[in-house]
Amino acid sequence: MASFILSELAERLGAQLIGDADCQITSTATLENAQSGQISFLSNSKYRKFLSETAASAVLISQDDISFVAPGVGALVVANPYTAFARVAQLLDNTPAVACGIHPTAVVDDTAVLGDNVAIGANAVISAGVQLGNNVQVGAGCFIGEQASIADNSKIWANATVYHRVRIGQRCIVHSGAVLGADGFGFANERGSWLKIPQTGTVILGDDTEIGANTTIDRGAIEDTIIGNNVIIDNQCQIAHNVKIGDHTAIAGCTVVAGSTKIGRYCIIGGAVVINGHMEICDGANITGMAMVMKPITEKGIYSSGIPATTNQEWRKNTAKLRQIDQLYQRVKQLEKQLATVLPAQDADHQTEE
Repeated sequence: MASFILSELAERLGAQLIGDADCQITSTATLENAQSGQISFLSNSKYRKFLSETAASAVLISQDDISFVAPGVGALVVANPYTAFARVAQLLDNTPAVACGIHPTAVVDDTAVLGDNVAIGANAVISAGVQLGNNVQVGAGCFIGEQASIADNSKIWANATVYHRVRIGQRCIVHSGAVLGADGFGFANERGSWLKIPQTGTVILGDDTEIGANTTIDRGAIEDTIIGNNVIIDNQCQIAHNVKIGDHTAIAGCTVVAGSTKIGRYCIIGGAVVINGHMEICDGANITGMAMVMKPITEKGIYSSGIPATTNQEWRKNTAKLRQIDQLYQRVKQLEKQLATVLPAQDADHQTEE
């Protein structure tokens, strides 16, 4: 298990150290539940009260919170405690390896090219022409299709599927149950019968990208589905064929992105968002949960359309009123027509009097 003394962490973070430089840190925890040997952080002032009560050995804080730290608790003072906590958590990460060595039940085709220190779990299948970079880990039960490539230091967790010719960049993480490169939903209709259109593109993942459990990313119909660098996609998302997602974009769980949509860089898309096909979303757009995007987004900003939950009684009343909206619209139109005929007559009378 990894451990660091506080001075080592301070040096790695470029932090100001307050307290015992030799204090040993072995893991992370919340302020409320931390114990000796653990480090926590404060990034939200509403939890400041826990600084004076925490049993943590050390905390990551901003300059404004130094006076609130309990006596005897070490502190690392940084500009952004949350990102500093993320870096410390990486250093202390004790997540087990996806696989160790090459398991005897793994099936590795003779034409596959394996880099140094590759690990492949039990019952995994590595197909013909696959290229695995240095330190790649492929979990138990994974399928890596023909001519697929996975670059250095990437991890594919158990029971994920990577179809043929899919390309995965460096330091990527693909979680269990994810499917990369399945056919997109491409069909032509001929007199009521569906004709399948072969999906001949592929999926390309950039570097430092993470794909959540049971998320599916479809291969392109002709051109490729492209996921940029440092994109994070949560669990149970659907990314359809020919979608392009720009660098550093984050997509929360259960989001659906229809085909040929282009999403810009640094976008944040909330959970259960639905994005219609052939849309274009500009850089820096922030779409809140449950929104339905039916037209392009061309300006950076926050976009919402989900309806917040209410009591059932209130919802029934509002729904009943909503059903009458067309009748109300027609009545307003009729009133506008009547008003249009009355006003000219009044104007004419007024001119005659003058």
